Amino acid sequence: MAKVRLGKTEIMAEKNSFGALPIQRISREEAVRLLRRAVEQGVNFFDTARWYTDSEEKLGEAFEGIREKLYIATKTGAKTAEDFRRDLHTSLTNLRTDYIDLYQFHNPDFCPRPGDGTGLYEAMVEAREKGMIRHIGITNHRLNIAHEAVESGLYETLQFPFSYLASDKDIELAQRCRDADMGFIAMKALSGGLITNSAAAYAFLAQYDNVLPIWGIQRESELDEFLSYVENPPVLDGELSAVIARDRKELLGDFCRGCGYCMPCPVGIEINNCARMSLLIRRAPSAAQLTPEMQAKMKRIEECLHCGKCRTKCPYGLDTPALLEKNYRDYCEILAGKEI
Repeated sequence: MAKVRLGKTEIMAEKNSFGALPIQRISREEAVRLLRRAVEQGVNFFDTARWYTDSEEKLGEAFEGIREKLYIATKTGAKTAEDFRRDLHTSLTNLRTDYIDLYQFHNPDFCPRPGDGTGLYEAMVEAREKGMIRHIGITNHRLNIAHEAVESGLYETLQFPFSYLASDKDIELAQRCRDADMGFIAMKALSGGLITNSAAAYAFLAQYDNVLPIWGIQRESELDEFLSYVENPPVLDGELSAVIARDRKELLGDFCRGCGYCMPCPVGIEINNCARMSLLIRRAPSAAQLTPEMQAKMKRIEECLHCGKCRTKCPYGLDTPALLEKNYRDYCEILAGKEI
């Protein structure tokens, strides 16, 4: 299996790395079985977070007795040093380990630095000195903060959305990380489920030998699909290039990536799905998006307060209320008989 060196950390991660956000949605038994099978097949890098409900606990159970063979990355969304220490203690307990290989600030709205008054970076360094963590990273969806993290020299890795929908500026960021010997971890490699051709996604990312994609996996069939590319890696030929060109034409622009940082909504709108329903319903089996449950979720858009909280929290600067209205209008027309 091909490996990616995560910059100065010297972590050698298998190119097929495991994003553990989706295992929140399956039972503990299913998750443990899936994670252990991934390890058996050579996967050695797993990424999770405190915010991912019981994901850490499932990793902890799955990896008991084999933890030393693996690299575990997790994240904290703490705003204070006190909360940081609490999160770290909880993560260590959940993961059933006494150290974390890569501990990351989870999408902060600024770049934590020594002396910034929050105490966050100092707490991170303290944890490393105590052996509780081994490497310091940051994740983000904002280009300006990502560039600041690279320039600061304070971080060993950056996790950032990166797929074949990447802009020239995104690609430049990955190159800057390479030049700085900073590990680059690609989240949203399938753009939150909007990219449906995994072979094209894999082939595109294979062009960047310093980029480590973490594939969000919750089914054995998904794991098998990515593992199959180890022996038979997809080639970025004319056919796959055409897929990428078509998707870029359809998806680039003001579309919701489903990151969820706009949540929670004061009136309970499931923004991260409802604001991209027009795309989901056309790029995935539509029946799943037309159930009574989903119709009820979409109808809740009618209760939008237009408070603007979601707009201010969107890392992509989207006009989220307008997107919700646009998607709801299209959804109602589909329910009324409009062809998809």
